[in-house]
Amino acid sequence: MRIAHVTDFFLPRLGGIEMQVHDLAVRQQAAGHEVEIITTTPGGPADDGELRVHRLSERLWLLPAEVRPGVLRAGRELLLNGRYDVLHVHAGPASPLAFAAAALADRVPTVVTIHSLLSHLEHAFRALDTASGWTRWPAVWTAVSDVAAAPLQRLVWPMEVHVLPNGIDTDRWRVDPHPADPSGVLVAAVMRLAARKRPMQLLRLLRQARATLPAAAGLRVVIAGEGPRRPAMERYLRRHGMTGWVSLPGRLSRPQIRSLFAQSDLFVAPAILESFGIAALEARCAGLPVVARAEGGIGQLIADGREGVLVDSDAAMADAIAALAMDPALRGRIAAHNLATSPPVAWPDVLARTAGLYELAAAHRAPIGAGA
Repeated sequence: MRIAHVTDFFLPRLGGIEMQVHDLAVRQQAAGHEVEIITTTPGGPADDGELRVHRLSERLWLLPAEVRPGVLRAGRELLLNGRYDVLHVHAGPASPLAFAAAALADRVPTVVTIHSLLSHLEHAFRALDTASGWTRWPAVWTAVSDVAAAPLQRLVWPMEVHVLPNGIDTDRWRVDPHPADPSGVLVAAVMRLAARKRPMQLLRLLRQARATLPAAAGLRVVIAGEGPRRPAMERYLRRHGMTGWVSLPGRLSRPQIRSLFAQSDLFVAPAILESFGIAALEARCAGLPVVARAEGGIGQLIADGREGVLVDSDAAMADAIAALAMDPALRGRIAAHNLATSPPVAWPDVLARTAGLYELAAAHRAPIGAGA
């Protein structure tokens, strides 16, 4: 097939959507498909030669490319003239290019994947529907988890919303259990340091957790990632004397994250508006017990007391971290289970689901160019 992945978010910007689109496209290309990326994300040193990427990233004065009508029209023309068999559109809450592409669903077989939770934005999307009628576009609608699918289903009903989870290379994330570190317990977190991921709340609850532990527990924390909240986090760490046991190494490569997981004892994910939680799932595949909020999509893949601990408040998360830090036997049981079992979102399954959704989109669409 000739496949176009359309996304407002792509490498070298780093995040869950960016990595998933890249990994999906690379695997489809390896399977023999002709795959291209269309994005408004500017290029950079992280570009590689694996994929053909069309970047609609020019800027005019202070107006970014992703909201320039001319850029969106150029993207539409590229999609209509590219003779693609299917458009796979990847959208979040603010995705102008993605929604401009999804509007072509009556011209090109289109699958739309929503990668974020829309529950807090339903009124805005209903208002957008009044203006554009987007819920009536004949696309195949998908979301990355049941939690993410629920608000989308309310918006596009009676059309069906399918769950298309993010894929993961489970074997790649497996690590050999490390010997117990007598100096204490190492907690890992991997996230974009942005307000939506709640990094400041993480620092507060970590401080609370350490305050309940004896000094001999030796709690240490590594929070990997970059983002706009980093300066505030650094100030908080200095102000509260946490720099000696909490480190912010910045953006890490996948091999570096895997090495971090090999040294760690547990993983913490403080975000509430988390549609899937790919970093937590990678940590789970590495054997780490995962402490996460129960509200998001992580709860579909992490069962409380089996793969980790699910909580409903920051205070409960602090308590769970402290409890696991003091209970090596429980950490060991969860780690053994996580290493012995694989989550149901390995890439072969996800690729098969994706192909099925492409067939569904093509089954009732005219060939590209018909009626153009």
